[in-house]
Formats: sequence, structure tokens, C-alpha cells
Amino acid sequence: MTKSILVTGGAGFIGTHTVVQLLNQGFKVTIIDNLDNSVEEAVHRVRDLVGPQLSLNLQFHLGDIRNKEDLEKLFSQSKFDAVIHFAGLKAVGESMAHPFRYFDNNLIGSITLYQVMAKYNCKKLVFSSSATVYGQPKIIPCVEDFELKAMNPYGRTKLFLEEIARDIHTADQEWKIILLRYFNPVGAHESGKLGEDPIGIPNNLMPYIQQVAVGRLPELNVYGHDYPTKDGTAVRDYIHVMDLADGHVTALQKLFTKEDIGCFACNLGTGRGTSVLEMVNAFEKASGKKIPIKFCPRRPGDATEVYASTEKAAHELNWKAKYGIDEMCRDQWNWARQNPWGYKKPPTK
Repeated sequence: MTKSILVTGGAGFIGTHTVVQLLNQGFKVTIIDNLDNSVEEAVHRVRDLVGPQLSLNLQFHLGDIRNKEDLEKLFSQSKFDAVIHFAGLKAVGESMAHPFRYFDNNLIGSITLYQVMAKYNCKKLVFSSSATVYGQPKIIPCVEDFELKAMNPYGRTKLFLEEIARDIHTADQEWKIILLRYFNPVGAHESGKLGEDPIGIPNNLMPYIQQVAVGRLPELNVYGHDYPTKDGTAVRDYIHVMDLADGHVTALQKLFTKEDIGCFACNLGTGRGTSVLEMVNAFEKASGKKIPIKFCPRRPGDATEVYASTEKAAHELNWKAKYGIDEMCRDQWNWARQNPWGYKKPPTK
């Protein structure tokens, strides 16, 4: 029997790439997305990529997980075997300025989703968590059983939602939940048809670099060049979005094949730290473009150096990242070159 998966936030950056891999693996997929930070064009591109036959297994619903009626409608019409839950806001800086938006979207939306899942007896969940739950780790790499202390409202919503998931499982052992803590997703589908297309000024490094490379922004703001790192810029664990997508498919398959999963967390990263300037250099090499830089003060809520321990993912999920920063930059540039304005049409002069 073909398994049917609900993907919340499936029109977004990580969502679309994961949906492609799910369809290629033979799953039936339903996306619910409110298009707050995504566009339906991305879903059309997913259909083009997987072809007419597999795209019959994809449904898209415009809806908001904060709205119980939207969810009730979906769950009453289809039987879902599991949920991959991406839907949520994800910018650290924005969460510092607008914490209520984050509590509403990320917390209330997720709690509403879990209530409806329980009502319809859908108790298998892959949750999109984040390395921000580690805050400013005292030692690196970050291991899953570290003490968790997020440094900003975005990270705290992920931390609270992890705790909520554990409480749900404690109360009802039928739930099987895998919490995936991503590090820094970058890159794009190798076809160049799917990629990251943030609305407004990008909050993350790679889409920002990309917009400078195609001439949409004049220079790259580098926040903090006085960190105690090799070149003074912050160090992160960048992971190719296709590696991340495969990590979700692997986690999902584990939910279906292993009985006593409980509720556990797993890092998805490469296990290597790369500084902002190293990433800029790699992108310049991949694109042949010079990226002008402007050094700015550090941003509140940003950690110095964060990268993953990947042993648990290798052991529990039999998953390992395949791509390095050269492939990440190559695929990011391929997407940028073909889609300088993302999914949108270029503005008329």
C-alpha cells in the first residue's frame, strides 16, 4: 500500500526539495501551506521535475495550520499515515523584533496540528527542529544530549515544541516522533528549477550572497568580524538541501519500519564548520563573480561557532551528508543563474 504523507509548509525551501524525494520514493504527498514565505509556483516546479505520472500523487492545499478548520477538512477527507512538519517562521533577527508572530505561528500552529493528528489517529511525526536549540554551545560539535538553551525567540519556539513532542509521547506511547535538528541548509536542486527564494531581504547567508551575485543587492553585509574564529567571522555547519531532504525520507521510513521509536532528536549536518568568509570564497569560485563585502556589527542572538556531531544520524537513521561546500555553491549558483529573481518574474524597467 502506498503511504500517504501530509507535509506542512511543503511549498517552502526545504519542503519542496523533500516533496520531490518523497514522490520519487513512491509516497503520496499532500502539501498544506499558507504561502506566507513561499509561492505556489514552487509546487508547479515540483510537478515538472517528477513528471506527469508521479505528480498524480501530489496534492496542494492553501491553508494555515493555525486554523483548525483547514486541518479538519484535510484530515476528514484523507487518511494520512504520517506528517512531516515544516510549517513555521524561521528568521532569528525577525523573532527578536516580533516574538509574538513566532509564538503564534510556530507554537499555536503546531499545537493545533498535533491536536488534529491525535483526533484522527495519525501519530507518526517528523518534526523540523533546528540547531538553534543549542544556543551558544560550550563545546562543539553539538551532541544531541547537550543541555538545550536557545538564545532567541525563534530557537525557543523550536525548543518548546521539542518538549511538547516529548510530553505528547509520554502521555500516549503510540506516538512515534523524530525531531530533526538542522544546521544551515543551503544549495538547490541540481536541475536549477528549485531553490531558496526568501521574501524581502534575505536573513540567511547564501540567499544574500546569491542576490549580490545576480545584481539584486549591492553588497553582502557580514555581521561580526571580531569573533574568536580563524578569520573573525561566524562559523556554521552548512548542509546541502538535498542531503537534508534525504534525511527526512530516511527518518520517515524509520517511523514505518521500527516499532519502539519513542521520541528522539537527531542532528542533520555535515559535522564540519565553515566560516562566512570561507563560504563567500567558495561561492566566488563556483560563480566566477566577485562578492563585495561590508562588515557590520554582530547581530543579537547569533552564536560564534556551531557545528554538528553526526554520529547519531549515522547510527539511528543510517544517514550521512554526501555533499560539501563546493557542490552547495555550484547548485546554489545554478539556481541563481537560471532564476535571478527566484520564482518571480523580473521587475519591468
